[in-house]
Amino acid sequence: MELVILTPIILLLLLAALTFGRVVEARQQVVEAARAGAEAAAVLPTVQTAQWVGSMNVVINLIERRHTCARISYVIDTSRFVPGGQAVVHVACLVLLSDITLPGMPGSTVVSATAVAPLDPYRSVG
Repeated sequence: MELVILTPIILLLLLAALTFGRVVEARQQVVEAARAGAEAAAVLPTVQTAQWVGSMNVVINLIERRHTCARISYVIDTSRFVPGGQAVVHVACLVLLSDITLPGMPGSTVVSATAVAPLDPYRSVG
């Protein structure tokens, strides 16, 4: 009798832990990708190369994690790409939760992160 009552409760707790773990892992990966993109963009000499290399770093960091991030979107903001300015990277990731079905849980969620990397105030920007 106790097993019949406790089994669904334990199963729900395990599914909730899986859901929470997937979202936390995706959040960590998005933060890492945003940071890598911002740091790569901040050390480059021109806006064009900063945007290109920054976006490549974001994609490379998330490309192997397709099981976590189903869809990736990112923006490399170089509007303050001047000496002493900053490179800003916004990354968003769609996390699918439809394979972990819990009553009342959404089928997906979006996690996002923003990273800012300062530009050296004594360098030349082309």
